[in-house]
Amino acid sequence: MDRIDAVKTDFQVRDERFARCNGDEWVRRLHTGCRWTEGPAYFPAGRYLVFSDIPNDRLLRWDETTGAVGVFRQPAGYANGHSVDHAGRLLSCEQGNRRVTRTEHDGSITVLADRWNGKRLNSPNDLVERSDGSIWFTDPSYGIDSDYEGHKAESEIGGCHVYRVDQHTGEVAIVADDFTRPNGLAFSVDERKLYIADTRAEPSHIRVFDVVDGGRLVGGDIFATCDAGRFDGVRLDTEGRVWAAAHDGLHCFDPDSTLLGKLRIPEVVSNLTFGGPKRNELFITASSSLYSIRVNFTGAK
Repeated sequence: MDRIDAVKTDFQVRDERFARCNGDEWVRRLHTGCRWTEGPAYFPAGRYLVFSDIPNDRLLRWDETTGAVGVFRQPAGYANGHSVDHAGRLLSCEQGNRRVTRTEHDGSITVLADRWNGKRLNSPNDLVERSDGSIWFTDPSYGIDSDYEGHKAESEIGGCHVYRVDQHTGEVAIVADDFTRPNGLAFSVDERKLYIADTRAEPSHIRVFDVVDGGRLVGGDIFATCDAGRFDGVRLDTEGRVWAAAHDGLHCFDPDSTLLGKLRIPEVVSNLTFGGPKRNELFITASSSLYSIRVNFTGAK
C-alpha cells in the first residue's frame, strides 16, 4: 500500500480491555486538501459517505465502490454535523443558515428547526435521531463567532444550548442549558443515556445524562475529561464503548468512564462514524482529510 495514502495503525492500550480492539494494519487516507472536515454520514443503500468541508461551504461525497470524491452540495450553508435518519435521509446542521434540515429523497430540503421561542438559533453543530423520531442537536456559536465558517452575528438567544425537536409537533425545546459550547452527542445503545461533549469547557469534557420519559434530561455528571486538546464528535459501538474525537485521535471509554485506549491519527480529529455493510468501517474526519479503517468491532445503530 502507498504510504502517502496511509499511516500505520496505532492503537494505544491504556486498559487491558482495549487490547481486544484492533483492525487493519494501516489507516487509509481517502481524501485530503480540505480546510476543515466534519460530519461524516454513511449511506448503506448507496455505499457512499457524505462529509463537510466547512470553511469551503461544501459537502463532499466519497463513493465506496470507486473511491472517487466529488462535490455533493455547494453552497451548503456552512454545514457541520450530519446524521442519517431511520428512512435513509440526510439530516444536517447548517451553521451558516442557522438551522437543522432534512434532505428528502427527491433532493428537496425540509427545515426541521431554525428558531426557539421566535429567536434564531446560533449555529447548530451536531445532531442525532432517537428511535422515536425525535431529533436532538447542539447549538454553540461557532458559526456566528466569525465569517470563517458561517456569518458573524450576535446571538439572539444569548446562550449555547442542547435542543430536542418533537417528531409529531415540530416543537423545539431546550433540554440542557448549562453548557459552554455543546458539541458532539450520542445516545447509549439502549437510549437511556445521552452523552454530550462540551468542547470549550475547561477542561473539555463529556457529560452523561439520563433520558427520562423519552424527552427530558436529568443528571449531567462529567463522564470523561480530555487529556489532548478538546473533545468534538462522539459515537458508540455495540459494546457501549464511547468513542470521542480529540486532538490526537479517537479516545475510547468504557461505559464505566475508564479511558481504555486511543486510536492515534496524524491530524486533529473532528468527528467519526461507523459504516460499511457490517458497520465495522470506521470513518474519521480530521483537519484537512478523511480517513478510514476496518476494525473488529461494530458501531451502534
